[in-house]
Amino acid sequence: MTERPENDAPEGASASSVLGQAFGEAARRAGLDPAQSTSTGAAVWKAIGGVRGIVESVLPLVVFLVSLTIWPDNNVLAVVASVAAAAVFTVVRLLQRQAPSAALGGLVAVGVAGALVLFTGRAEDNFIPGFITNVVYGSAFLVSAVVGWSIIGLAVGFLMDDGVAWRKDRRKSRVFFWLAIMWAALFFLRLGVQFPMWLAGGDDVVQALGTVKLVMGIPLFAPLVAVTWLASRAVYSDRR
Repeated sequence: MTERPENDAPEGASASSVLGQAFGEAARRAGLDPAQSTSTGAAVWKAIGGVRGIVESVLPLVVFLVSLTIWPDNNVLAVVASVAAAAVFTVVRLLQRQAPSAALGGLVAVGVAGALVLFTGRAEDNFIPGFITNVVYGSAFLVSAVVGWSIIGLAVGFLMDDGVAWRKDRRKSRVFFWLAIMWAALFFLRLGVQFPMWLAGGDDVVQALGTVKLVMGIPLFAPLVAVTWLASRAVYSDRR
């Protein structure tokens, strides 16, 4: 496979090319380039960040929940503890001279959620940024599928040097349509389960929401990554 320049898209490039490059580079950084020869398990493991990625993803929330279990009325301590847990990962990456982007993104997310808890005084509001994320991501995947410009297709098309030619191939466009629908369904499923729980409230809503969020996180994300990886490689089997 020929090397593609890492620089920005040239002036005058179409919106589809710019989006394709952005999505494709994100997928490549996550280890999900279908042109690369690797096993499905290895691709999924890299996409979730391995053991470190899993820990970085779940530990701040676990710390938040445990803190509230031990000190139920101390939102400040729970927020500080969760933000500190996220900050440790960023500092470690910086000390090891690794790209801190993943941990830094997590730190920002945890910080925003924590600030909202401190502002409202409601521990359950820690989950509001997650609801917003699910709405935005779910809507983006759904709209891209409906209008015929699947986000998955744009990313894979860029990575496979296919541009947007996949849109003229009925098989490819159908596969990328359904992959985008599946990703939209994942985000809306999370929202559909968790948001009513938040609305209902209750004494144990924080612990219940936290548990459900963890269960609907990596355990649902990883299999869908595997399906996306396998399907994308299958439609370009002639290129490998």
